[in-house]
Amino acid sequence: MASLNFDGWLPIRIWKSAGQWQVDWCWFGDTPLHQPFFREAVERALQLPFNQAFRRQTPLSALTDWQTLSPGLAPSAFILHASRCGSTLISQMLARLDDHIVISEPPPLDALLRSDLPAAERRAAITGLLSAYGQRRRGMEQRLVIKLDAWSIGEWPLLHECFPDTPWLFVYRDPLEIAVSHLRRPGMHMVPGLLGECVLDDDLPFEGREDFIARRLGRLLEAARLHCADFGGLTVNYNELPEAMTGRLASFFQLNAEQCEQALTASAQHAKQPSQAFVADGESKRREASPLLQARVERCARAPYEALERLRALTTWPTDPPSP
Repeated sequence: MASLNFDGWLPIRIWKSAGQWQVDWCWFGDTPLHQPFFREAVERALQLPFNQAFRRQTPLSALTDWQTLSPGLAPSAFILHASRCGSTLISQMLARLDDHIVISEPPPLDALLRSDLPAAERRAAITGLLSAYGQRRRGMEQRLVIKLDAWSIGEWPLLHECFPDTPWLFVYRDPLEIAVSHLRRPGMHMVPGLLGECVLDDDLPFEGREDFIARRLGRLLEAARLHCADFGGLTVNYNELPEAMTGRLASFFQLNAEQCEQALTASAQHAKQPSQAFVADGESKRREASPLLQARVERCARAPYEALERLRALTTWPTDPPSP
């Protein structure tokens, strides 16, 4: 293990081959991860001549070996979400801060969370993976924030076992607006059979896309309600953004006034397409919703959404950012 050196390398893929779990690594050097999603940063890094000439693959055990040799930052916060609800905006605002490492929806973490590894081995691999992401590649990093995939709310108890003291939040919005977004351009968890087994399944037949999306959205919001109540997650509604970054989210992420101002510079841009300006679209999405979709959402997703709203109303959190 003494010769193990992954300085500047990050895990980009974890998969099972011939019964053995493997890790694929990519060299990033000291390049910060400013892209909206980790996979986009990977695509850019793989275009480097070095990464085209050299590939690095290891057994899964290399994650824990590297953590022992060079422990990285422990996660300072987790961001979970209902999808299409502002979580990418939050992660992009944090990515503006030089002392933050922000990893947004890394596929290797999803692979481990939903793997068939024995419990102890899976926990060790997860902590090793996040230690690798928490390496101080530029020397100034102080905090590591991980944004998970929307369906990862089902695996939250497992992640909480690994990091019981790490604060987390759940971002959501009016379920009708989320449903319209997925009808326009469905996420992989809103396409039948694409994601594989997860907490969103109810194993019942469905009638059309509206029915399928509304039911899965309802189950996602209900899982979030249960976990926020049981594990102390901070509930954040889309309609609080971006202003909440100067209030209770500033306290949650421990940002001072200068950092808040810097983070807010990202709010004028479209979070997923930074080259475009942000335009509020909630009203247009509600107008676009068909009567069928409205009925399905009311039946399947409105109750857990309202329960999250009640939970948010009961949540107390400091509203002033910490002093510099």
